[in-house]
Amino acid sequence: MSVSLLHLPVRWLKRPYWDAPDPSWVVRRWPDLTACCVAALFFWLSLTPSLLPRPWYLQGLAGGITAAIGYALGAAASGLFRALCRRRPGERARARCWLAFHVLGIVLSTAAVSWSAHAQRRLRRLQEVEPSLVWHTPMIIVIAVAVCALLVLLARCVRLTARRLARFFGRWVPRPAAYAIGVALTALLVAIGSKDVLYERGFIDIVDRISKAANLSTADGITQPPSAYVSGGPTSVVDWTELGAEGRNFIGSVPRKRDIAAFTGRPAKDPVRVYVGEQEGGDAHFRRTADLAVQELERTGGFGRKVLALLGTTGSGWVDPRMPEPLEYMYGGDSAIVATQYSYLPSWISFLVDKEQAARDARAVFDAVYAKWSTLPADDRPKLVVGGESLGTYATEAAFDGLDDMLGKVDGALLAGPPNVSPVWKEVTAGRDPGSPVWRPEYDRGRHVRFAQYPERDLKRPDGPWEHPRVVYLQNASDPVVWWTPDLLWHRPAWLDRPLGPDVTEEMRFWPVITFWQTTVDLAVSFGAPPPHGHRYGTGAVDGWAAVVPPPGWTAQDTARLRAYEGAKDAPY
Repeated sequence: MSVSLLHLPVRWLKRPYWDAPDPSWVVRRWPDLTACCVAALFFWLSLTPSLLPRPWYLQGLAGGITAAIGYALGAAASGLFRALCRRRPGERARARCWLAFHVLGIVLSTAAVSWSAHAQRRLRRLQEVEPSLVWHTPMIIVIAVAVCALLVLLARCVRLTARRLARFFGRWVPRPAAYAIGVALTALLVAIGSKDVLYERGFIDIVDRISKAANLSTADGITQPPSAYVSGGPTSVVDWTELGAEGRNFIGSVPRKRDIAAFTGRPAKDPVRVYVGEQEGGDAHFRRTADLAVQELERTGGFGRKVLALLGTTGSGWVDPRMPEPLEYMYGGDSAIVATQYSYLPSWISFLVDKEQAARDARAVFDAVYAKWSTLPADDRPKLVVGGESLGTYATEAAFDGLDDMLGKVDGALLAGPPNVSPVWKEVTAGRDPGSPVWRPEYDRGRHVRFAQYPERDLKRPDGPWEHPRVVYLQNASDPVVWWTPDLLWHRPAWLDRPLGPDVTEEMRFWPVITFWQTTVDLAVSFGAPPPHGHRYGTGAVDGWAAVVPPPGWTAQDTARLRAYEGAKDAPY
């Protein structure tokens, strides 16, 4: 027994692979060498830095998925070669190649993961994120191998299904037709199983149920305010229970006039906050939402305030509390802010399922408010501004027919973290002045539109005149929400042109398919870095609103004081 055990390493060195006893075996056969080599290459490329530091478990997941993609490409190339060339390598050549793969694969993978760990540490320092732990490095390889093996196993099961279906239909039709039927039926089963069963009736249904339950909740510390100037209050046409979770958070965190007065040192008013929760009734619910928003503005006297802001919301109806508050403090509470809910699903689900709901809701509300606002005397109506963050930016922009339409209708706009599909953002970015980078574009010499990651200094550039109305984009160079697009699968993005953004590492390179998956993973950790990095914009709205629509007598010192005040507070929800 001991002698046979001693012979095992020798046998393995002579034959470090295994041939299935039956060529019909699909699932239990040895991996393809070419496919393994391409998979290893893809895994190494997945370790290169991306926009944001990646947690070890997500790096392992991304590495495994990327390696599986490489395995599929390698297996396809190997199968094509075997179909065109009858010559096969001998056993000695195969053994040497497999030995080289085993040795070099382990050595190079370890080296690649170690290099990746150093690169991630440099990126973490650049974005002020805590360093990762040493034991994370080997775990990346373990997770990647497990994920890749699972995906390859699933793919082989699909192939086995296609082969058995082809064999079944081969009893009645010619072999080519049988193979075509088998492949077609398998593709149909996979499509139905993944989309209809797993995705829509499985994953989406679960998310829908969880989100619907969450929409009935309220954050800790949020209570129904007694103010008559907010929706859900004692005289509101919108009931508190109908606001949804994010609506209750938005309304329940409205600052009180005594808090505003304590900051400004002057008498203040209770701010107006209007929120309409998701309405039922098909497309007609957009009109009902808009009508309720106008009714609430009329009831609360919102059209009589000094500034009126319409804020786009994310999929769940969320409004970043740091977006409305600076405006309310700047104007001493003499403000009215409107937001509406078009869905209770998370933003990324809303984006995938039906982002056009956000566009239709925002346009209906803006058109209704704008129609009423336009009837007021020009010298006796509030300044009309719009804003939004993330999917809320897309919704806000969709209410207009382009930049000129926006500039012609509002007194200013503050937009943060715009998704790549945002129509006005795409217009401005595509038409930027020659020589300006896409991550900090200059448009028409900054006459109306300016971009900022560090607003205190970025909004001063370019040096030319900045006319009203003004549009400010808060846009971090490392924000994957801004840069993610399916085009990353094959096309090199402009945001990787040199010079890179201030928080993007010089070690980042574009690789087809790889960069797409890396940026997709970055979406999952977009809030992992502190502001102004990733998809976090902190107190940038203070400088943004101060630039877009400053009240009379507002100074840079006031902006700095409000920025410090907002930065010292915890977000209410």
